[in-house]
Amino acid sequence: MIAYPDIDPVALSLGPLKVHWYGLMYLIGFTGVWLLGRYRAKKPGSQISAEQMDDLLFYGAVGVVLGGRIGYVLFYNLPVFLENPIILFRVWEGGMSFHGGMLGVFIAMWLFGKKVGATFFTVTDFIAPLVPIGLFTGRIGNFINGELWGAPTDLPWGMLVPGLGPLARHPSMLYEAALEGLVLFILLWVYSHKARPKMAVSGLFLLGYGVARFFVEFYRLPDAHIGYLAYGWVTMGQVLTVPMLLVGVLLMVLAYKKKVTD
Repeated sequence: MIAYPDIDPVALSLGPLKVHWYGLMYLIGFTGVWLLGRYRAKKPGSQISAEQMDDLLFYGAVGVVLGGRIGYVLFYNLPVFLENPIILFRVWEGGMSFHGGMLGVFIAMWLFGKKVGATFFTVTDFIAPLVPIGLFTGRIGNFINGELWGAPTDLPWGMLVPGLGPLARHPSMLYEAALEGLVLFILLWVYSHKARPKMAVSGLFLLGYGVARFFVEFYRLPDAHIGYLAYGWVTMGQVLTVPMLLVGVLLMVLAYKKKVTD
């Protein structure tokens, strides 16, 4: 067993100004997406230019933040929201949903595509290999914050967490960082190195993330106010991930049936 290092969530204090590690992880993630996006945009055949990557990052960041917050409130706190809609704006209380952020990014990419004259899937195929960078840094931010712990375990890498009792816990946020971040990034980066049918890279992202998230949910504890939805193991995260898997399969089938490349 390993003792959780109990990292101070505040990275830097400058008088009344406090810079949190979680915010820094988002900043690092967006910076990584921007740098690799510009590199990807300079590759032969790219329909997104390096200059357009600046606007693309802005659209994506807005989609992530707004979609993530709205999604968390609607998916995980709907009864509270209906009683007190003002909680939507209480961002300092925390709460971001990947699935909501993903929908927000989809809308943002559609709007960006309309602006630059690119199709929706041209844009999503371009950004899909970049998204795992943000997923990785975000999950590291969860680890530093000491949130999203998993179920008790007796595995050697289980972590003893102050305030969560004497049992070691699965570091489920690190599982997600590894699978949704590193593994998915390598898979998509290698796969997209060659020209693929339109929609295929987007479809592989949905499949890859969906499989990783569905798997980790078996070890990650559900939100306390929601609990398990059925059979003592089905979680809201898994329910929200099933449509991703289905759409991912559909996109891959359509992509290789039509075989339309950019």
